[in-house]
Amino acid sequence: MKFLIVDDNERARGMIRKYLRQLSDDFDECADGSDALDCYEKTRPDWVLMDWEMKRMNGLEATRRIIEKHPQAKILMVTNHDKKDLRQAATEAGAKGFVTKDDLLALRPFFNEV
Repeated sequence: MKFLIVDDNERARGMIRKYLRQLSDDFDECADGSDALDCYEKTRPDWVLMDWEMKRMNGLEATRRIIEKHPQAKILMVTNHDKKDLRQAATEAGAKGFVTKDDLLALRPFFNEV
């Protein structure tokens, strides 16, 4: 399984990689939603793990744009922000799920469905 991790915090990307290491060793990383658009095109990952809050382009906008061009893309929002309206916005943008960074073990059930 191939993953694209999109987060402006290098340490957060490392933590996500650590939790998924048993599932894969094929990871690409970006620090911004705008970079994720190009990286998705080049790498075509099985899953994108997308942070919400980033400087140039936030995760919701990046998710919308990826899904618009690739409706089959599988994107999970992985963020520190756990608000009902953000969860709703993520779903409307096309995300397949929502996981908080303080509960990264919640990532695994998504990949068992594949």
